[in-house]
Amino acid sequence: MIRTVTKISLFLVVTALFVSCDAVKRLSDDQLLLSQNTILLDGEETNENGPKSQLNQKPNSKVLGIPFGLHIYNLADPMPDSTYSKWLYKKPKRKERLVRFLSEKQVEKLGRSYVGFNRWIEDSGQAPIIIDESKAQKSANRLFEYYFKKGWFNTKTSFKIEKDSNKNKRGSITYKVDRFKPYVIDSISEKITSPVVDSLFQKTKDQTFIVAGKQYAATDFENERDRLTIQFRNSGLYYFDQDYIGFDADTNSTGHKVNVTYDIGDRKITIGDSTRTSAFKVHTINDVLIVTDYLYDNRNKKFKDSVKYEGYTLYSYEDMKFNPKAITDAVAIAPNKIFKDIDRTLTYNQLSDLRIFKYPNISYQEDPRDSTGTGLIATILLSPQKKYNFSVDFDAYTSTIQQFGIGFSSTFTIRNLFKGAETLEVSGRGSIGSSNDAADSESTFFNVSDVGGDVKLSFPRILFPLNTDRIIPKYMSPFTSVSIGANAQNNIGLDRQNINAVFSYQWRPSNLKNYRIELFNVQYVRNLNTNNYFNVYQNSYDRLNEIAVANNYDFEDNDPNNQQLGIPNETDTFISQALDGNNPLLLSNADRTEVQSIDQRKDRLTEDNLIFATSFNWLRDTRQGLGDKSFSKLRWKAETAGNLLSNISGIANLKENENGDNEILGVVFSQYAKGEIEYIKHWQLSGENIIAIRSFGGLAIPYGNSNSIPFTRSYFAGGANDNRGWRAYDLGPGSSGGVLDFNEANLKLAFNAEYRYKLFGSFKGAFFVDAGNIWNVLDDVEDEAFTFDGAQDLQELAVATGFGLRYDFAFFVIRFDVGFKTHDPARPQGARWFKDYNFGNAVYNIGINYPF
Repeated sequence: MIRTVTKISLFLVVTALFVSCDAVKRLSDDQLLLSQNTILLDGEETNENGPKSQLNQKPNSKVLGIPFGLHIYNLADPMPDSTYSKWLYKKPKRKERLVRFLSEKQVEKLGRSYVGFNRWIEDSGQAPIIIDESKAQKSANRLFEYYFKKGWFNTKTSFKIEKDSNKNKRGSITYKVDRFKPYVIDSISEKITSPVVDSLFQKTKDQTFIVAGKQYAATDFENERDRLTIQFRNSGLYYFDQDYIGFDADTNSTGHKVNVTYDIGDRKITIGDSTRTSAFKVHTINDVLIVTDYLYDNRNKKFKDSVKYEGYTLYSYEDMKFNPKAITDAVAIAPNKIFKDIDRTLTYNQLSDLRIFKYPNISYQEDPRDSTGTGLIATILLSPQKKYNFSVDFDAYTSTIQQFGIGFSSTFTIRNLFKGAETLEVSGRGSIGSSNDAADSESTFFNVSDVGGDVKLSFPRILFPLNTDRIIPKYMSPFTSVSIGANAQNNIGLDRQNINAVFSYQWRPSNLKNYRIELFNVQYVRNLNTNNYFNVYQNSYDRLNEIAVANNYDFEDNDPNNQQLGIPNETDTFISQALDGNNPLLLSNADRTEVQSIDQRKDRLTEDNLIFATSFNWLRDTRQGLGDKSFSKLRWKAETAGNLLSNISGIANLKENENGDNEILGVVFSQYAKGEIEYIKHWQLSGENIIAIRSFGGLAIPYGNSNSIPFTRSYFAGGANDNRGWRAYDLGPGSSGGVLDFNEANLKLAFNAEYRYKLFGSFKGAFFVDAGNIWNVLDDVEDEAFTFDGAQDLQELAVATGFGLRYDFAFFVIRFDVGFKTHDPARPQGARWFKDYNFGNAVYNIGINYPF
């Protein structure tokens, strides 16, 4: 309690310190700090982002009403050079003593460090926004242009600067905008001199952005120019660009109407000092030349090898190292086809997707052999990446299980393995560590190890007995991947061995969409040290021991001060007796049910797993790059497991085990159906102020050969990227209160929302709300606290609220979030809201990059 009060007090003191800081202490008497902008649109105040974005000056950004960035800026010394010099010479012999103690050079460096530190503080903060009349006039002019482009040609704008009467050195600006009557599009005509251009224009005339009767908007003309340019350049007009498209907008004596004329002239050809015009022509690709091993130093050398393949000609300065089909399948530019600008873009993307070449160079030249002047030669220069690549990483770490650990990982990559642009990746990883929780705590210092490896082979095509080019054409960058991996964990936990194999297809129908089919995803999990279960899952053991003590169990060790069930023999004996139909221990129904639940979970987590799954992943991502702040992602996944093995068992008439389950290679295989859907949306409000939301739903239903979902395929809640008021695996299921060591279930709902904003410099902040939980449904768990029985159980959604601090390194973000339990479903109904809402019960999360 004392620590909580101390933290809250410190937070209040820091907040009060910032509030009390003088934000205008650096301003002269004739300067005003901008406190507010007001836009009066046709006499009424507007807060629309469009006009507000035109203002050249905006007040200093604030969080909870406090301009943190400005206060940080004001902490810096405005004249660090003179301050340091004044301090250095304030006492006659100070510099002399410092030079003797350090050196002349170090004293100068100390001064530069002081100056640099203050410059860093200023750069991290935000300078005061001082009202500038010239900038206010510029803002008024931009408001005029903003509405002019939207059809209000007679707009009038003005501004007024006012000093705040109740605040020192602060002022506001009011912008007045009167728009009057807007102009609308009336007649539309064309003046197109090249017949081929006119023919293409008429084909798509109905797709125009410029529509009669619609209010004039400059963006419609920009979009129309872009639309026509894309159409013409993808219809063979190699020399066409958007500068050839003009518009004549007549508004003279039209009564607020605009008469529009398309003006598209002929091609201009400049030779020396003379320029002539010529009608546009459709160009055709006569030849496609591909240099497979281009280097700048080789540009003047002769080619040693060449191959012709389906109209393409491939050259090499050395012996040809590539299968021609592997290269040409990634080239969208085709011989004897008309020129299309989109083909160049597709070729760039598809060649880059091969991951065996550096960024390619593509150029076009007129074919000197073509007397019509419409033939083109496309030249593609490819520079291969290194065939072999090897990387090694080492790290040291600590965790709750391992007090000290050393790990390594390495990857060996071979490109163009079979001369068909294949990529082989062989990776290995391992670690050794020291753990007090190991199976043998009396062993040497390094008493735990984890070793694994993977082999992955990727093909830039769909490997299938039938031709799939019509369904998945090459422009979709299809890939086939085959991987196999193994992992062995020794002397910690259950000493798990894991073998997995995946055969998958992946392709991209468009820049927004990505599909992936895992035709086979096989995973075999074997637990070697199941006797160590209760040493690992300590919460389950503690609860089992409490039940034994409460029911006066006759412990093998009769010491009343050490009533502990021995592991594993005595725990197994107690469970066996507790679940005996004759109930020799006379346990209550509640205790007996809980022991049964502990035993079922033990059986589930110690059993060997064989998962033979097939899945389909669908992703639509509108993000255009790292700088895109407004985008959405929609992902869904469907997965089934065990159906093929079930059919094999039926055909082979395999015998069932004592529990009525089929086994393959002595292991009960898993059978289930699983579906997931996730939606993420980001809105950029202004500057770096962003609202981000995420919603997720997942359900896995066991059937046939299974009564539950394998642990590796189940869901958990809590953690730095989920519900931040709870630690990972601590939330749920349902209202159970996270009583198990690793709480998981087969139904999950999660909803997250964040408001992200810039504090100062590279520091950013966030407020967030997380809601969600996990439940058991349609499996072997029957406890009402764990299960989802209907819409009424949505009352068990856990809610966390909190705030975060982030530092943006540009290429990644370090994140620190504090989550508070706002609605805790583990508490009794009526006492779930804000009961643990304090720093003492908060969860502190550290993460890399944003959670969604």
